[in-house]
Amino acid sequence: MRGSVYYLSAELIKALLVEGAKKTERIDPNHPNFQKIASYGTAKTYRAVWENFFHYLHEHWSVKDPEIITSDMVASYMDYKVSYHPSKQYLEKISASLSGLERALKFYTLNKYGEAKEYDFSVRQFILNESRNLDLVADNYHNRAYANPELLIKSLSDPLHRLAAKIQYEGGARLEGVSLIKLEQLHGIKYDDITGSDKAIIFTKEKGGKEADVLVALETYKLLEEHIQKYKRFKIDRQKYSTDIRETCIKLGIPPESSHAFRWNFAKRRMIEYARAGYSYEQSLQAVSWEMKHNRANITEHYLGG
Repeated sequence: MRGSVYYLSAELIKALLVEGAKKTERIDPNHPNFQKIASYGTAKTYRAVWENFFHYLHEHWSVKDPEIITSDMVASYMDYKVSYHPSKQYLEKISASLSGLERALKFYTLNKYGEAKEYDFSVRQFILNESRNLDLVADNYHNRAYANPELLIKSLSDPLHRLAAKIQYEGGARLEGVSLIKLEQLHGIKYDDITGSDKAIIFTKEKGGKEADVLVALETYKLLEEHIQKYKRFKIDRQKYSTDIRETCIKLGIPPESSHAFRWNFAKRRMIEYARAGYSYEQSLQAVSWEMKHNRANITEHYLGG
C-alpha cells in the first residue's frame, strides 16, 4: 500500500467509515459494521492523527507502507508524543485514533486479500495509562527528577531493569534506547573531556530513529557487554520495566515517575559537569540538549525547571 500520506489515510478511512451505521450494529460482534465508525467528525480526527503518524514513520523509520506498521512503531510514536508533554486530551485522541488505525488496517487487508492481517496496537493504551497515572501529561506538569535515583535503581527487583535504569540515568537514553541493545551497538571506551574520565559508548537509535552515542560508566558497560555475549542481545519488556519502577517507588515512599525521569536526573547532573568544565550556562544548555538528542538549547531548560 503506497502513496502520499493523504491518499493512504483516505483509503484506510474508507475501510472504517460506514455512513449511517447504527450504534447497535457497531457494537454487535455478529454484524458487518462491528467496530466501524459512522461519524465524519471522528473520521476527520482519525485521519489527521494518521497522517502525522505516517509522516513520522517515513522520517524516522523509513516506512511508507502502513500495512507493515508494528507495535514497536506505535510505541515509539506514543513515546515521542509523550516526551513533548501533550495535554491529556490530545494524548487520548492519539490513542483512540491509533486504535481506529488498527481496525482500519484489518478491514482494509480483509477487503484486499480476503483475509485480515493481524495487528496489535494495544501498547498505545498502556502508554496512555502510564502517562496519566504518572502525571506525564501537560496539565499535570512538574519536575520529575528522582530525589534519590541511585537508591531507586539499586532497589529495582529485576537485574535487567537495574541495568536499563543505569544506562538511562548515566547516559540520558530514552526508553526505546534501552529496550533492545545488540552487540554491534557497543562502541568501546572514550575519554570524556567534560568529566576528565573514561566512559563507555553505547550507540543508540531513539525517538523513532535518531542516532547518537550514550556515555555510561565502565562498570555499567561491562555488565551490559557480559549479558550480550551470553544471551546475544539485551532486551527488556517495557511494561514490566515500568511496573517495576512504579512498584519500587511505592515501596520506597518515592513519588512514582516513569523511566523518563532518569533523563531529568541526567540533564541536571550533566549541566553541573559542563559548568565545572568551564562552559557557560548557554553553552551547557546546548551541549546537554545535543547529548539528549534534541536540537534546541532551551529544551534542556525544560528538564531543569520545576
